[in-house]
Amino acid sequence: MQAHKHSFIEEYDGMVAFGLSREVDEKSLMYYLQKFSDDDLLKVLVPRMSDDEINRLFDAVSQIMRNHLNDTEYHKLFLKEEHDH
Repeated sequence: MQAHKHSFIEEYDGMVAFGLSREVDEKSLMYYLQKFSDDDLLKVLVPRMSDDEINRLFDAVSQIMRNHLNDTEYHKLFLKEEHDH
């Protein structure tokens, strides 16, 4: 069984736009991030990124997770570990 899911992108049929409302912004961000994390796109995009772009993106994503996930959530939701920490 696959541990990772990207079902939102497959099921969402709402508006994708930013700046209209918090709700639309949140759904649009989820849409963009799932599109961005597509294997085919990343295989093309990542090798073209500079070292600085890779480091800045990694740092931004890591900081957001540190700011908003506790240790248990990080291990369960991001690392997909089932045991307690």
